[in-house]
Amino acid sequence: MSLFTIALKSIRQRLLASSLTALSVALGVALMIAVLLANNILQRTFNLQQFGYDLIVGPKGSQLELVLSTVYRIAPPIENLPWRYYEELKQNKQIATAVPVALGDRTEEGGFPILGTTVEYFNVPYAGERRFRTSDAWPKGKWESVVGSQVARENGWKVGQEFRMVHAGQDDHVHDERFTVVGILEQTGTPNDRTVFVNLEGFFAIAGHEKPVEEAIAREADFFGETYEEVSQRYASDIAEIKAHDHSSHDHEGHDHATPDLQKEVTAILIRMKSEEGKGYLAQTRAIEFSSKLREGFQAQAVNPMVPMQRLMTNLVGNVRQLLLYLTGVIIVVSGISIFVSIYNSMSDRRREIAIMRALGADRMKVFTIILLESITLCLAGGIFGILLGHGGLILLAPIIEAQSGLAIDPLLFDPKELILIPVVTALAVLIGFLPGLTAYRTDVAENL
Repeated sequence: MSLFTIALKSIRQRLLASSLTALSVALGVALMIAVLLANNILQRTFNLQQFGYDLIVGPKGSQLELVLSTVYRIAPPIENLPWRYYEELKQNKQIATAVPVALGDRTEEGGFPILGTTVEYFNVPYAGERRFRTSDAWPKGKWESVVGSQVARENGWKVGQEFRMVHAGQDDHVHDERFTVVGILEQTGTPNDRTVFVNLEGFFAIAGHEKPVEEAIAREADFFGETYEEVSQRYASDIAEIKAHDHSSHDHEGHDHATPDLQKEVTAILIRMKSEEGKGYLAQTRAIEFSSKLREGFQAQAVNPMVPMQRLMTNLVGNVRQLLLYLTGVIIVVSGISIFVSIYNSMSDRRREIAIMRALGADRMKVFTIILLESITLCLAGGIFGILLGHGGLILLAPIIEAQSGLAIDPLLFDPKELILIPVVTALAVLIGFLPGLTAYRTDVAENL
């Protein structure tokens, strides 16, 4: 009979105690797996290395809030920018693409964020070379919309569906205007999956989205450093059109007339700088220069979205992850101590058993090895079960987490750091089994028979 077989029989004799001690190791390892996978998911979710744009231009304020609202749509917009500023950026010779976005409202069903933009938004790859694909058409018409895959799935929306939106910051006011779904985006694994995209002109035309004339004039005067009279003169035709419309009808339901530029505003502008074939660094250089120039003024800010997100991951998420890893490490050590206590306490009950083994011809080293094999078997069984438990939990919880948080999760996700768990558990087992094995090694045969 091999030494390993003897060790297994010894474990079976104390099956309940052995199972509980192995389970404690399994839970510690499963928790460690959960922490590693959660960190991996967060890093993939907030990894903007392949973000389709070089800069996000938005109002002065928190860079992190600008990124969270514009890219992830999980924070309210800081403020808005005048439409005229977007028109100026389009004329900038260093800018290849400038895409306006307007945020704030949400869907009546499901509370999904609504993003008003132009069709050009879908022409830019959302990650690396990956491009948007839709089941049917893009929202070229004023009251047309495309919806993310998660929105369509959870709301049960199909092409031809009509919906209304809830006004920003209000839970009870639902706009009368209706948009029609003309396409459903293929899954991207990004926040776009849980976003509803509407034609920007339709977004502007919704009653209550136009900036009041007096506020719009004051805003532009302050933003561009002009006088109230200068802005009024610039938009004389717009002001006349607004007054004519107000006189003709006080009922804005439907609001089918074009919104004057003076009353338009955008939440942010997504920028891609011009570059040349084989000279990708030119876009980065121009982005740095452009953002530095904006910092000198007071109008707006240009943010490289990777910078605040890396800061967040390093300073907040990174510290929390380290703390959780330390805590789970402590849990595994405590589990190891429980195995040590279990095996060591069993030594007093097994002295006669060990003495009989010695009398039958087993030398001290074989007895020591059997005890060590018991410790290693319990720890390895617990470690392997813990890895299976951690990944099994992810497979089961992935659909629920996706539905609740909107994060796209790969249920077969694997973190390379998991490879060190089994060697660590094995080393811990050897350390745990050494003292009980030494006790067995020193057991006196004559005294215990």
